[in-house]
Amino acid sequence: MRGPQRPDPFTDGDPPLELTTFVGRSAELAELAAALGRARLVTVTGVGGVGKSRLAARVAAGWEYASGRVELAPVRDPQFVEYAVAEALGLTDHTARPPRETLLEHLAGRPALLVLDGFEHLVDACAELTAELLRKLPELRVLAVGRRPLGLAGERLLPLAPLGEDEAVELFTDRAREQGLTVSEGPELRELCGRLEGIPLALELAAGRLRALTPAQLLERLDDRFRLLTASGRDGAVRPVPGGPPSRHQTLRTAIGWSHELCTPAERLLWARLSVFAQTFDLEAAEYVCSGDGLAAEDVLDVLSELLAQSVLSREESPAGPRYRMLDTVRAYGTDWLEGTGDADRLRRRHRDWYLGLATWCELDWFSPRQGEVAARVEVELPNLRAALEFCLTQPEEAHLGQYLAGSLWFCWVGCGRLAEGRRWLARSVELESGYEQSRLRALWVLGYVAILQGDTVPALTALRECREQAERVGDPTAVAYAEHRTGCLALVTDDMAGAETLLRSALDRYRQIGELNSNVLMGQVELAMTRAFQGDLPEAVRLCEDVRRVCEDHGERWARSYALYVLAYAAWQDGAQDRARELLAECLRNAHAFHDLLGSVLSVELLALVTATQGDPVEAALLQGAAGRMWPSVGLPLFGSAYYNAPHERCEAMARRSLGDVRYEECVREGARLDRATAVARALGHDGVRPLDALPTPRGPLPPVAAGSDGATDAGLSGRSADPTRGGGADRPGGGPRRGARGGR
Repeated sequence: MRGPQRPDPFTDGDPPLELTTFVGRSAELAELAAALGRARLVTVTGVGGVGKSRLAARVAAGWEYASGRVELAPVRDPQFVEYAVAEALGLTDHTARPPRETLLEHLAGRPALLVLDGFEHLVDACAELTAELLRKLPELRVLAVGRRPLGLAGERLLPLAPLGEDEAVELFTDRAREQGLTVSEGPELRELCGRLEGIPLALELAAGRLRALTPAQLLERLDDRFRLLTASGRDGAVRPVPGGPPSRHQTLRTAIGWSHELCTPAERLLWARLSVFAQTFDLEAAEYVCSGDGLAAEDVLDVLSELLAQSVLSREESPAGPRYRMLDTVRAYGTDWLEGTGDADRLRRRHRDWYLGLATWCELDWFSPRQGEVAARVEVELPNLRAALEFCLTQPEEAHLGQYLAGSLWFCWVGCGRLAEGRRWLARSVELESGYEQSRLRALWVLGYVAILQGDTVPALTALRECREQAERVGDPTAVAYAEHRTGCLALVTDDMAGAETLLRSALDRYRQIGELNSNVLMGQVELAMTRAFQGDLPEAVRLCEDVRRVCEDHGERWARSYALYVLAYAAWQDGAQDRARELLAECLRNAHAFHDLLGSVLSVELLALVTATQGDPVEAALLQGAAGRMWPSVGLPLFGSAYYNAPHERCEAMARRSLGDVRYEECVREGARLDRATAVARALGHDGVRPLDALPTPRGPLPPVAAGSDGATDAGLSGRSADPTRGGGADRPGGGPRRGARGGR
């Protein structure tokens, strides 16, 4: 299985994979395409379940220019809208600048179509962002999809009506055929489709019942439901006049409610409980979160299969294995039922517990041969991890768990190219007083680490100083070691080589004393090797990095190993072994690019440019320097503003200018700056495609015991210690949550 592959920004290609046939809508497709040809902002509106998203996806897939789709339904915080847009478009940026700046930079000067799907709960934030993008990007068009307009000047509205009678019947019979069933187009079927007002979601839910009921029986039961609706106003809502037609919103809700009533008690219970998940989920998560109190874990699969057959759920494939999805309208109905049972808080705590356990397991497995699998898993689980973080950070008694979770995900923020998002969660978490120093100290040093990588030295130093001082006060040697390590890293990138060496050696000694061994510890040794290399001691630098490489290969670790290869390549270039240097850098670049590690990628390209110049190809060397120059704004200050890191760049530039002359050199640099990141990496590697990071198959079955809060869960060969981030805090946490875990990724 391949590692996670984020979409390249605005990748043209085939329409999104459709698991069912697209029926009808030829007139609407043509109308929407024509509207986009005339207006730069078009909004498709309509009731839930009417088919807005699928219509927009069809038009976008056939658009003449590149397009990108942003699914906004899982986003709850308006401040995360621009992060969601940047992520959906595959724009990785490690700096502290707002994602909006990244969007404006990457979309400048290119015709493109941006689809914003499901914005209605974030209308103000989406409207403000859309207005700025359209104002500053004259070649951009926006297709918004929601239940209401954005309310912007120049917005062209396209209200989407339900299917006509013939198309509704066609959709119903098509869904019957997909189940291996045949229904005759008699009067009962047409009346049923009419009663459901041609709303596609309502029709699909009804068709999902054909294994048990005929169209006539479905119609009879639906009529009973409508009579109940028009005769009762128990919830205080305004009802239509008895005998009159219900609104389309009521028709949809009635159809969903009717489908809900036809479910067995176990199916209704699971439907409600599954509504706690954000976006998609897997079977193991559903079995843990939704079982108990009337639903046994071993029964969840059978009940889930029934909901799948009834179109309440859909199944899709992901890099981490099969996932299940509930449409927003169906989820909202389930949420209402869950709230009505009084069980919502307990289910949200179980959801939080599962994802605390998942983060702990992923952190442990980051230092293992399953590193690629971890990257794939965390990629698809981000919406649920965000939901768990939001829950923890908005409940005062849960703050320590939010700090623990934000810190545990350091490998996601740092190793998988999500520095900007990680910094937001970490900064938010450390502002809270949780009463659990260990959790907060961990979040502090991770915050400092992220800020260093973003080139934000003052906030980094502030966080690391606070972490160390507080850790010394409370007697936490682990936090002291990490704070000292990251302060040494800060000294390294600010050219204090002597200070960096002292701090890093001390931190490595502390790690040995407490039995710490993981990717972070190995990175500390690589950073120490850099201080020695920059001070002219190449043999010591090589010895340190060869040791790191051996340990990484013993444990199957690839992320830290890539940085060791970078230092070894630097030493090989210094020794005149150019072919060896290129071989090491190619492997380093492949891994860094697959992990979306921009820093590792751009450092590799910079050094490859020097190797290329040394091997006598100044044109290609200058082009690679131009490509690296385009990457640096998304990483931070070019080469950290460091004279030591910049020396190879200056040497390469001098060699290329001497061979080409200033005018030709600048031309080649400009040519390289026109390459996007994927193209630049492919060119640096000397072939048309980048071999992605291979990942092991996703394991089936439940997570390791730490997900259920077992004590002493350790990875083979790694030291364990008590993190105790979850003492206290609710009887529903299994075993009190992940109390103890090996340090396998810290």
